[in-house]
Amino acid sequence: MNERVIELEEIAVSEFFGTHNRNIELIKKHFPKLKIVARDNKVRIIGNPLIMDEFEKRFAMLTKYFHRYNKLDENSIEQILNTVETVKNSIKEKDILVHGVHGKYIKAQSINQQKMVDLMGKNDMLFAVGPAGTGKTYTAVALAVKALKNKEVKRIVLTRPAVESGENLGFLPGDLKDKLDPYMQPLYDALRDMIPQEKLESFIEKGVIQIAPLAFMRGRTLDSAFVILDEAQNTTHNQMKMFLTRMGKNAKFIITGDPGQIDLPRRQVSGLKEAILTLKDLKGIEMVFLDENDVVRHKLVKKIINAYKGIDIE
Repeated sequence: MNERVIELEEIAVSEFFGTHNRNIELIKKHFPKLKIVARDNKVRIIGNPLIMDEFEKRFAMLTKYFHRYNKLDENSIEQILNTVETVKNSIKEKDILVHGVHGKYIKAQSINQQKMVDLMGKNDMLFAVGPAGTGKTYTAVALAVKALKNKEVKRIVLTRPAVESGENLGFLPGDLKDKLDPYMQPLYDALRDMIPQEKLESFIEKGVIQIAPLAFMRGRTLDSAFVILDEAQNTTHNQMKMFLTRMGKNAKFIITGDPGQIDLPRRQVSGLKEAILTLKDLKGIEMVFLDENDVVRHKLVKKIINAYKGIDIE
């Protein structure tokens, strides 16, 4: 008898196999003449070479589906194993940026979010500026994950200036990573919506996805990377200039921030505000200004943003 081994790479094996190997058991029913053994990240098949060829073809379709939709259930398995055309036709949603965890559709939710998507398709650097809740960071992360999945870049780098917004990081317990991880939490949260936990941990461990404070960017050249600078309103002149000049070949940069939430010391000019004025006419750099109409959080957030307009308390 002939034997082949299929190794699953960069995939959440436990989710792909299903609870108690439910998905594997269903696949076995479609190939009763093959002996199929799933263990760790490997699937071993034994049997007739012609049947194994067909199995490998369909199994590749299953993994492709899982990579795209981050889920695999009985219905999708039946569709893929029984018909080819149904699966092909189901993967045509042009508006979807990423099929997130459990098949969640992640796409632009407002006109300006869609503008971010469109402009990043034609440019390598984008400033996305607006108040909290407008989805600028979430959309930026979705664009980065999409680029990584499509192999347009080799890694994602997410960074923030570690400015203490009214709180003292020095009194938090733990080492530097422990102190900074809570501050980076919004970036982790967005990634967890889009990449299964097991795969995300693997990406972080391998350095495919890097999350670090802005100071760690100094001296680096970021080639073939999708880089997001979040909370950019809290950068200084030197920090912003340092960050922008890290851009390497085949890189994409998105800078997000809210000029209304600056935590810098008084009389310290925001690097974001300065960059918007300095770079607004440079070809290849685009800017999107989001507002309360782009809010995708609770409906009260839009009302709160409007209520605070024009208030500047020293």
